Amino acid sequence: MFDAQVVLSPKNSPRGQLLAQYVAVRITRMDDVDIALFDYDRNNTLYYFAMNADEQIYLRYGGRDSASPDTYLHLDSIEAALRRGLELHKKYQAGEIPKAKRPDPLSPRQFPLLVERTYARNNCVECHLIGDFQNMHRELDGTLDKPRHLYRSPDIKTIGIHLDVPRGLVVKEAQGAVEAAGMKSGDLITAVDGTAVWTFADLQHRYDQVPRDAQRVKLTVERGGAPAELSVALPPLWWVSDVRWRQSSIEPRVYFDGTPVDAARKQHLKLDPDGFATEVKSVDMFAEVMKSHQLKRGDIITAVNGVSKDPVARTADLYIRLRVKAGDTVALSVLRDGKPIAMGLKTFRMSFRK
Repeated sequence: MFDAQVVLSPKNSPRGQLLAQYVAVRITRMDDVDIALFDYDRNNTLYYFAMNADEQIYLRYGGRDSASPDTYLHLDSIEAALRRGLELHKKYQAGEIPKAKRPDPLSPRQFPLLVERTYARNNCVECHLIGDFQNMHRELDGTLDKPRHLYRSPDIKTIGIHLDVPRGLVVKEAQGAVEAAGMKSGDLITAVDGTAVWTFADLQHRYDQVPRDAQRVKLTVERGGAPAELSVALPPLWWVSDVRWRQSSIEPRVYFDGTPVDAARKQHLKLDPDGFATEVKSVDMFAEVMKSHQLKRGDIITAVNGVSKDPVARTADLYIRLRVKAGDTVALSVLRDGKPIAMGLKTFRMSFRK
């Protein structure tokens, strides 16, 4: 719907007049697109690039969160992005913006599994397929980094950024880590770690490039017409979000949700104070349908394959997602009504082929 509202903007409307100054190209198949140049989170519903004939990208528009595909889309903010793109183009023509080095080309045809299962069948090469097959190849060649490749586009709300969406990168409310760093309502976010950002898509793309073991990120904001540098302390697991909406074959589906047991209860139950003891809060109906496991609400998972703690994962379900290959079966150590029991859990590998 949003894409149609943009593409079908009346020519005499402010948005239509802005669009008339662009050459609009709509990509419906990714067969021969250079995915190194057009790099983005492939699970976004729509994504725009504002660029010039030299293939220099000025800015991006799009992005989403796990809650909704259109959380950060608004007709007012795309108008602002279109205006900014024209301003940047004038600066580029005037030599005020240096030409960026183009990345080495990368074609979807370079992924044999994608060629075998999609090109060879003359099926549409869609964005999510490229992202999924790329991760499948990473898994095969040992370069898969799940925190980086599965947990794409970390949620900015985790560090307390709530945007005034129609106004782009204007902060509506600052909470948590960013509030502690000095961010205020009304600030305009202008850079992440020194790289300029103009839209939410720019912000999300750059934030996604922050190393997952980073402890801080530098945000630049404009306040009262002057820049301010903020050093934001990143909380543990700042990059974790709900990834189940993604069309991902590498995520082991576990069909339950859990929360960490607090310190007092761990002590009462004589559990490792540093362990990832996890109380099952809900069980997905597919657990029974798929015969995945027999966990019940209130069960406490104390170990997975004999492992009870992990330097990254704070819960058993996150441990499985990070450390287990999709489709594998694991052994769970569980406390049920205070009594220890052993249980198997079969994870599932989803398939998103057409």
